[in-house]
Amino acid sequence: MSFQPNPGDELIINGTAYVVGRHPVAPGLAYAQAGRQGIVYQLNAKSGAPHEAKALKVFFPKFRIPAMVYQSEHMDAYGDIPGLQVCKRDVLTPERNGSLIAEQPDLLYAVLMPWVHGTTWFDCLTDQRQLEASDSLALARALAGIGSAMEQKGLAHCDLSAPNVMLPFFSEVELPEGTSAVELVDVEQMYSTKMDRPDALLAGSPGYAAHRTVHSGLWSAYADRFAGAIIIGEMLGWSDRVIVDKAWGESYFDQHEMQTPCERYFILRKSLESRWGSKVVELFSRAWDSQDLSSCPTFGEWLVVLNGITEQEIPVEVEATELEGTETAQAAVGSSSFQPASSLVAPPEAEQAALLNQAAEEQGQRGVTDKLFRQARDLEQQNKPAAALEVYRSLYHFVEDGSPLHVEVSAAITGLEEQLNPMTPEQPEKSAAWYRSKTFIASTAAAVVLLAAGIPTVKILADQSNQRQIEAAKQEEAKKAAQAKLAAEQEAAQKVLAEKQRQEAEEQAKQQAKQQALTQKQQEEQKKQQALIDQQIKYEAYLAQKEKDKQAAAKLAKQKAYDQQAKYEKYLAWKKDQEARAAQEEAARKAAAEAAHKQEASMHARNKENVLQLISLYNKAYASQEGGSTAKAKSFANRFRALYDSNPSYYRKVGEVGYRASSIYNFLSDTNFRLPKI
Repeated sequence: MSFQPNPGDELIINGTAYVVGRHPVAPGLAYAQAGRQGIVYQLNAKSGAPHEAKALKVFFPKFRIPAMVYQSEHMDAYGDIPGLQVCKRDVLTPERNGSLIAEQPDLLYAVLMPWVHGTTWFDCLTDQRQLEASDSLALARALAGIGSAMEQKGLAHCDLSAPNVMLPFFSEVELPEGTSAVELVDVEQMYSTKMDRPDALLAGSPGYAAHRTVHSGLWSAYADRFAGAIIIGEMLGWSDRVIVDKAWGESYFDQHEMQTPCERYFILRKSLESRWGSKVVELFSRAWDSQDLSSCPTFGEWLVVLNGITEQEIPVEVEATELEGTETAQAAVGSSSFQPASSLVAPPEAEQAALLNQAAEEQGQRGVTDKLFRQARDLEQQNKPAAALEVYRSLYHFVEDGSPLHVEVSAAITGLEEQLNPMTPEQPEKSAAWYRSKTFIASTAAAVVLLAAGIPTVKILADQSNQRQIEAAKQEEAKKAAQAKLAAEQEAAQKVLAEKQRQEAEEQAKQQAKQQALTQKQQEEQKKQQALIDQQIKYEAYLAQKEKDKQAAAKLAKQKAYDQQAKYEKYLAWKKDQEARAAQEEAARKAAAEAAHKQEASMHARNKENVLQLISLYNKAYASQEGGSTAKAKSFANRFRALYDSNPSYYRKVGEVGYRASSIYNFLSDTNFRLPKI
């Protein structure tokens, strides 16, 4: 990029004279901030207050899009929303700013907008500066309020991350009353039904993008919900020293940890619950466990919960017991890097194991029970009662006593045990039946009487023989009746079992039919809602196209007037230039020699000052790497490279600066490269 202004350079934009601001840390450099789409320079009006400074965003060639003019015209209406003042913007076009763009081609479609004073949330994270609890709550409320106002107008930032969240709340410049505590910048990817989809979509920033959408572009009304929940959680947690010390670096979470049961998630959730209450944790957990962006809580829900926290509920300071509880939660998920305060001791191994189980149970118990229950049902449907019984018995230990699921599992276990081990009806006790019968008693008594009498007459013997035959026939009939009764009872038991199985099958079929009907109804409802949404989108697109045509006609009329005025102004400028050229040439010849001498002296002094700055930046990068802060080392290395690239032909000849530059380039290409001490 050839546009590299120096501090104090003057630019005239739309008839207003601006001066390029000086960097507060390096006065010899222009005040600029680099982003993913371009570089933003601070411009100060010659006759304006410090808080009225402007930002000139110069895009890289890939992002110089003519449609930026149309997009900015629509964004202007959103500049009155608190936190979106950068939407008040002017685009530099060839029609209005032709002479300036001719001198500086890189300013084609550059954007002039308000300069937002203050640090970024990224700076707070990387500096590891703990916040007061009241400040954390104020920042979280402000961000939730901005997101809620945007959602109500169908807007989304689509690249919500720490570098794009500015904090005028911490500005050293005195700002007007009513200034928002939080401002959003880099709004070129903003979503609205009235704006066209950008040609190049961003996939979200690491540490704030849901892993299910990180590989696809974000451009929808729900795009900010997940990232917003993460940043609100960071803001609320940044009043806790444990959370600050546990942060990954440029964000609290590493991108690989997103939406996983990781250590940092449990620590942050524990801190949010102990300091801000269960409602905050519920919203954060909903976002973390969401399957898609639309399932995340809205910013309106966040705002309601945060506004419900009173001054009395804001934690003033972290008590020792609270720190110990947080430390214990960290130990429960296996932390080895966190060093607690000297006044605290780590819990014993047994307590760590217990807390580990508790943390795992809170995260996964619901999933375990659901999985085991579905597995048991599937085995029942596959006619594998023994395997299903074992799964039900395993599930029985996970469910709470007296809960509906506990009752259902108990009933299923009982039914399967009866099915596998049917209870056979008691067999008739023949050994008892024969000696309890009246026939046996009568025949025995008769035999005793006959034996006692001792009269062996033929008549008595004949009567006795007949009596035996009668008794034997009766016993045979009783035996057949008992067998018939047993068979009837067995048949009845089988019928009862078959009826029970039939009823269970019918109940299961009814449940399946009911579930299918419910699913079909939900699908039909979703189709209806989608049809309404599609119809609304088409109508809004029609209105947008109609408004676009109207504006295009008005713009064409204005353009014609601009062209005529430009021609007249060009003639006047040419005439004035002809008159002044003769006088200027003489003055220029005299001033040329003196200016060349001064410029050479100034350049030499600036180069010497930059050499000292390069050595200082290298030493800071080296010290940061030795101190274990790769993120800070990389930040200093990037600043070294930017300053060195401004005049490499001069710096590489001065002392060891060239060697330092080679080491910096190696480090930026591979952060495992160790910077030598020079």
